[in-house]
Amino acid sequence: MNRAAFVALGAPALFVFLWSTGFISAKLGLPHVEPMTFLTLRFAVVALGFLALVLWLRLRWPSPKSMLHQMLAGLLLHGVYLGGVFAAIDQGVEAGAAALIVGVQPLLVAAVAAPFLGENVGWRQWLGLLLGIIGVGLVVWEKLESGMGTAIGIGFAIAALLGITLGTLYQKRFARGLDIRVGNVFQFGAAALATGLAAWLFETGVIDWQPAFVVALFWSIVVLSFGAVSLLLWLIAQGAASRVSSLFFLVPPTTALMAWLLFDERLPPLAMLGMVVAVLGVALVNLPAARASPHRAPPRR
Repeated sequence: MNRAAFVALGAPALFVFLWSTGFISAKLGLPHVEPMTFLTLRFAVVALGFLALVLWLRLRWPSPKSMLHQMLAGLLLHGVYLGGVFAAIDQGVEAGAAALIVGVQPLLVAAVAAPFLGENVGWRQWLGLLLGIIGVGLVVWEKLESGMGTAIGIGFAIAALLGITLGTLYQKRFARGLDIRVGNVFQFGAAALATGLAAWLFETGVIDWQPAFVVALFWSIVVLSFGAVSLLLWLIAQGAASRVSSLFFLVPPTTALMAWLLFDERLPPLAMLGMVVAVLGVALVNLPAARASPHRAPPRR
């Protein structure tokens, strides 16, 4: 697979798979630890890991202004987004319902991408975004019927939605052009400080070191934070923010499929239909526009 094919197909597919496992790791880990404590451990280990890598490779450090941009992007992309998702699930919001709320993110990004980033969002992209929302809604319909948790939990999920939306736009506008490995030191470091403060203020810090928690923590650190997040930042740097954000429409149906395989959660025909609709929506957003044929006669003046 050449670089162009990887950017167009391989990298987005890999990202969707990896990102979808985040809900699975949360389901495994949260019964044994409070959410901010879990995330503080995760973020701190990842920040130290990238710091060691940067020092070993002797990579160039950014300017103070660039450091600040990276820290603010990290607070939004990791602290607010993941903090909101984990807190929402901890408050009783079902993973599918949380995924539906966060799944509105591509529409918000597309709505402000034109004025904020100067990106062109055409009718096909808007249609694809609409189909993506419909598809996500079909996938999690039965989960919504069973309840969405407490009002506080829904508030956390909405905060997560705002965090990932603003973080994507901020990363695209202000935090580009820096080595991802260097940027992750500041992004995860800032997120660790934020969640650590929240854990110190509102949680007990007690951890039940059961195998399920260890597996969830390991997966969150190695696969999600080192792998999926770095891939997300790379995809943002490679393409339009609205197109990258549309990939999040595939996360809820992919997560539902994983939950069916791993936890024997039912995947009804309506959910299968939603997956097809969501895939179609993402295709409309991401497929390149047809180019005019070079043999076509120019228009008359």
